[in-house]
Amino acid sequence: MSAGVLGIVFAVAVLLLLLMAAVKIVPEYERGVIFRLGRLIGAKGPGLFFIIPLVDRMFRVSLRTVTMDIPPQDVITKDNVTVRVNAVTYFNVVDPNRSVVAIEDHIKGTSQIAQTTLRSILGQVDLDELLINRDEINQRLQQIIDTVTNPWGVKVTLVEVKDVELPEPMRRAMARQAEAERDRRAKVIHAKGEFEAAETLANAAEWLEAHPAAMHLRILSTMAEVSSDRSSTLIFPLPMEVLRLVDMLRTPQAQPAAPVGQAPQP
Repeated sequence: MSAGVLGIVFAVAVLLLLLMAAVKIVPEYERGVIFRLGRLIGAKGPGLFFIIPLVDRMFRVSLRTVTMDIPPQDVITKDNVTVRVNAVTYFNVVDPNRSVVAIEDHIKGTSQIAQTTLRSILGQVDLDELLINRDEINQRLQQIIDTVTNPWGVKVTLVEVKDVELPEPMRRAMARQAEAERDRRAKVIHAKGEFEAAETLANAAEWLEAHPAAMHLRILSTMAEVSSDRSSTLIFPLPMEVLRLVDMLRTPQAQPAAPVGQAPQP
């Protein structure tokens, strides 16, 4: 093979390599940030575009939402309780140019600021607030982290505290507190039931005293309930008038005798 043919083959190979280096294809969820001789040109894509080989340099930036776990952090709450908290954050790149120029690694930077913000915010709240007002704390974390990452072209959409691990003594103390609270509620409910029952019985006694016939009907109803049960109970009906008569006869005898030389009381 002559030198001319070898030169042509070499030239064609070089052209093919340059063409392959010049043609770039990025998917819909990515952008290509182009630097020309070190200067930022801008982001291109998605689809097919061309760059100048050996002059332009391209960095691929993903626009998809990144789900990143925040490593467990040992936090001391405002009321001096040590807890272990882990969380998750969701973020995505909204400005590919700033995500490449403003920070070296936007994913690592977001992770670090999320960890420090988590320790800082949870150290300012009490344990009860951490366990109850979880949504409010999540919103505060999201706003603070998003404010820091906004100059990087990163948008933090959500931060969620996943789990709060309490020390074993604190768990036992909270269990005792919950048990005492339920005992208190049970006693209050029982006392209210006794009060309502006593009030109802007092009202019933007033009605029965005002209407003697109702008392007779109640006695007959009780006798019917007792007689329906298969037992050896014997019932002797006794009119209430007889009891009233006996009570009237016993009343004069119950009065104390008058002293000697003193007239009896009328």
